[in-house]
Amino acid sequence: MLSGSRCPVCAEPWVAPRLLPCLHLLCAPCLRRLGAPGRTAALSVLCPVCDAEVALPPGGVAQLTPDYLALGRGAAAAGGCDMCVDGAAVRRCRTCGAHLCLFCSRAHRRQKKTASHTVAELENIKDCSQAGKPLFCPSHPTEELRLFCEQCDWPICRDCVIDGHQQHPYDFTGNVIYRHGNSLRELLKSIQQHMDTLEDVLDQTDDTGNAIHSRAEAVAAEISLFADGYVKAIEEHRDQLLKQLEDLKVQNENLLHLQKAQLEQLLLDMRTGVEFTEHLLARGSDLEILITKGVVASRLARLNSVAYSTHPSVDNGIQFSPQERAGQCCGYEVFGAILNKVVDPAKCTLQGEDLHNARQNQLTGFTVLCNDTTGEQMGRGGETVQVTVTHKDKRDCTVKATVYDNSDGTYHISYSPEEPGLYAVCVCVKGQHVQGSPFTLTVKNKFRKHQGVFHCCTFCSSRGQKAPHCACGGTMPGGYQGCGRGHKGHPGCPHWSCCGQVMESSECLGGPPSDTSQRSLLRTVAL
Repeated sequence: MLSGSRCPVCAEPWVAPRLLPCLHLLCAPCLRRLGAPGRTAALSVLCPVCDAEVALPPGGVAQLTPDYLALGRGAAAAGGCDMCVDGAAVRRCRTCGAHLCLFCSRAHRRQKKTASHTVAELENIKDCSQAGKPLFCPSHPTEELRLFCEQCDWPICRDCVIDGHQQHPYDFTGNVIYRHGNSLRELLKSIQQHMDTLEDVLDQTDDTGNAIHSRAEAVAAEISLFADGYVKAIEEHRDQLLKQLEDLKVQNENLLHLQKAQLEQLLLDMRTGVEFTEHLLARGSDLEILITKGVVASRLARLNSVAYSTHPSVDNGIQFSPQERAGQCCGYEVFGAILNKVVDPAKCTLQGEDLHNARQNQLTGFTVLCNDTTGEQMGRGGETVQVTVTHKDKRDCTVKATVYDNSDGTYHISYSPEEPGLYAVCVCVKGQHVQGSPFTLTVKNKFRKHQGVFHCCTFCSSRGQKAPHCACGGTMPGGYQGCGRGHKGHPGCPHWSCCGQVMESSECLGGPPSDTSQRSLLRTVAL
């Protein structure tokens, strides 16, 4: 945007306007006032138009480029005639640059000195500038700027050539204006292309902003619709839960009332039988007792055989689980369910292939099945299951057990004992032992690799194999001694390997083992 006829800082007509690197104009006095107070020469100033910090040349404000175009606009905006004080300027002399009113322009043409001057209408002069008006050198005020120094890139006068530009390449301004003007036009064309691109980007930005605004409004409507539907679903689910809770309460109360009535009737029948029998025994004669003994004994026996529960038929274990999935309600997934099942540690069981045996440094485990008071599996997790594994002979030797909740009412227990021996395993749910707890765990030594020399019965009992296997699963490397063809001459085959376990094959080519050979062999085997 072109600057007006007044300074944007002082709002007064231009006084020595200077062009900043950001291409904004300020009066020289205003620029000096913008410098830092207390400093003789400011290094930079903050443009009050665009807030850009611009660096000043070494010479300060005075070395900033003057804008004669702004002076021309200011003079044109003033509208006054340069020859008189009353007339309004309507024409301009292209030769001397004077602004003339209608009367003075006619007189300008009649005078001998200015008769040859060319006068044009102001509206026909490009931008009402000072084009055609001579500009004088600031260093030599009487000399007109007609030359341009290529090396210094600055207009000069004839005296400037003599003073400091004699060795510099220079030419008349009319000769170089086309080259420099074309260079500016190329830069202008490139900038204009960027401007077109920026305008397109700004249009796209505005369109995107409008689209974002519209989309945000649409999404807000969707959110409101979803929230309203969700609130409605939650309220309906709440009503269903409250109704379910009320039905459950009434059902449990009815069961308690029925149990209470049955127990009260049974107690009344027993009290009647007790009172009658006590009265009979205390007041009746021997004959009366013997006569009624059959009926009384039958009634008392029947009352003694009546089965009844020593606990209420229902409990107060109604719970609410907010994390429990409750399916769909009005098309929305809802959470929160009423739980009426309560785990009964006495009904919980243990499962495992080899629950009471384990191997040293081998991971093993079992499963805990949590059931309710009716023996039905809970079907959900969240119970507190505690497992302790303690060595019976070494109280300070314990095994850390890991409890994994399968979320279906079962819990997998895993552990790896480091020491062989007998362990006491305690499994508690809610602090109470489950069925089969505590139980004894036998941890056996881990398998050992066979080493050393083996007796000939190893060869025989394996039916002649040179690499026989022990019952523990290991291969017996090394050699073997003896005839290798049965037990002719031997007292018998004990079927023992180096680790003391029975061989896979219990048959021997030499016949059944004897106690004597078995003891003899055990003394000679290298463990």
